[in-house]
Amino acid sequence: MAERMNAIIWPEGYLPGTTENFASNEMIVAGISAADVWPLLAVAPRWPEYYANSSDIRFYDGKGPELETGVRFFFRTFGFPVEGEVTEYVPPAHGEPGRVAWHGWAGEGDTRLDVHHAWLVEDLSGGRVRILTQETQKGKPAVELANARPNPMINGHQEWLDGLVSAARKAKQG
Repeated sequence: MAERMNAIIWPEGYLPGTTENFASNEMIVAGISAADVWPLLAVAPRWPEYYANSSDIRFYDGKGPELETGVRFFFRTFGFPVEGEVTEYVPPAHGEPGRVAWHGWAGEGDTRLDVHHAWLVEDLSGGRVRILTQETQKGKPAVELANARPNPMINGHQEWLDGLVSAARKAKQG
């Protein structure tokens, strides 16, 4: 029987191929589950533990440390100070994938960068987990990032995935 995999849900204006930049990274690995991965992704202050390209994570309005729909937060990544607001937050449960996404923004005028960064974490057959992260970007900095080689978004997000998988495996063994 064929196995169906889920997809990112895109908000209006951020559909891949309609913005200045798009990055997509995915890993499918055995031996860990969505339940092993989710706490490391959902609790934003844990990101720097396994992803060196994230720092200075702060929440607004007394929220955090776990992400949730509507929560505003700040972090630094790719040299940008990013303001963010969680637009989707659904933990994995009962065969349904976990989903978390945020709208992030930095800069003003010609330096303004707007992004939609989404994650999907789902259990697959055979004791495997699929982790998909995709990001669309708008603005002049997005054009520069799209044209840079090697691609900093693809490489950076792959480091995030590698670190996330490694941290989940360590936590499960620990």
